[in-house]
Amino acid sequence: MTAPAAPALSTQSELSDERVVIIGGTSGIGWATALRSVALGASVVVASRRPEAVAVALGRLPESVEGYTLDVRDVEAVRTFFADIGEHDHLVVTAGDDLLFGALADTDLRAMQELASVRVWGAIAATQAALPYVRKSVTLSGGAGYLRPTPGFTACATILGAIEAFTRAAAAELAPVRVNAVFPGLVRSPLWDGMAEAEREQFYNATAAELPVGRVGEPTDIAKAFTHLMSNGYTTGQTLVIDGGATIGAR
Repeated sequence: MTAPAAPALSTQSELSDERVVIIGGTSGIGWATALRSVALGASVVVASRRPEAVAVALGRLPESVEGYTLDVRDVEAVRTFFADIGEHDHLVVTAGDDLLFGALADTDLRAMQELASVRVWGAIAATQAALPYVRKSVTLSGGAGYLRPTPGFTACATILGAIEAFTRAAAAELAPVRVNAVFPGLVRSPLWDGMAEAEREQFYNATAAELPVGRVGEPTDIAKAFTHLMSNGYTTGQTLVIDGGATIGAR
């Protein structure tokens, strides 16, 4: 009996000739995703709240990348942005302010609302505004820490859980457009720049010692997850956890 022929491997880049819009694409994970998307053949648009961040990012990205200033908390600005950008294949949202830690009893609820205004409502606003224009996928950004929350992580865990719930509901409603989310663990990114360098390195090293993979993540690790979800047409409604094994508690 003759074995079936193996499927031919495509020589085309995964995102060849596709257009990717990355909100939060000027630093950290978003910037790494923009760079990887270009390498995989996509034309890329990045947006960020701070004009200076956009300018710096464009200086570090290929000349083909377009950059815009956008505050996802401004719903009308988000709608105008997508109307101006027009049709695109993939939307990625990695925008997010600093995390909020502390006991629930001491939590400033206004600060929690502000955090949610970017990470949750900003993602929802961007997804809604993109609907007339996005053709293939929406990929959002969460965080793996909510899967095993510790005391002091209640505010963040609540917000991250909302992102997962929205991802699943939107995937069901917006099909055939696919909706997924990436939930990173600890990553070397500007999110932790508020810590003193020595303290930050100690934090990274202590965490790495507890992880099965023996290291903390890099933005490039997470960028691979985003481009995978963009290019895999059989995945929707999923949260892809990239955390070095933290949530299985193997060490």
